[in-house]
Amino acid sequence: MLPPGLEIVTLPNGQFAENCYLVADTRTREAVIVDPGEEPAMFLAELDTRAWTLRAIWLTHAHIDHVLGIPAVRARHDVPILLHPEDRSLYENADRQAEWFGIRLDQLPQPGHPLAHGETVAVGGFEFEVRHTPGHSPGSVSFVGQGVALSGDALFAGSIGRTDLPGGDLATLLQSIQRQLLTLPDSTEVLSGHGPRTTVGVERLTNPFLTADIEVD
Repeated sequence: MLPPGLEIVTLPNGQFAENCYLVADTRTREAVIVDPGEEPAMFLAELDTRAWTLRAIWLTHAHIDHVLGIPAVRARHDVPILLHPEDRSLYENADRQAEWFGIRLDQLPQPGHPLAHGETVAVGGFEFEVRHTPGHSPGSVSFVGQGVALSGDALFAGSIGRTDLPGGDLATLLQSIQRQLLTLPDSTEVLSGHGPRTTVGVERLTNPFLTADIEVD
């Protein structure tokens, strides 16, 4: 259960069925957008409808389905883009990623603040810890706090992120999940980059990728 004043809106979108999130402090009416994907008009309309002021763009990682909406969002809101530096190369080559799927993408605006493991980011009065969770991509992060984990494509309901893309590594991803996500309370709600919400406890007990006998150093 979210604390009073914190609201998180899930916006599934696009051909990749990616989950974009608006995270807001409803008392200050400040918001951040997490992973703006393929349908930025939807995200911007939701911000306008709720009369929230956008303060930043937080990226869990830089795969194309999580960054397609950045140019349109930045055209309306001149806010900083927060990205882990180990995904900077992916971000700077997003136009090439887009070509694989027959999508045209102009060069993305330069990211600002480089995210670091263990630092704190905030929206209004609510703080979240940045946890580096590589494996799906080198610079993948999860935003953890207030009883939730915005896990990007690290951990899904009943699954984990794919590791067959450039920079992916299965052992690294499993280690990230075990050390950075499964150490959270079982009640922690996991808000993934794709698919439905789940909890740490449910995934610990039922996720076949986590219950399998796979050794992680």
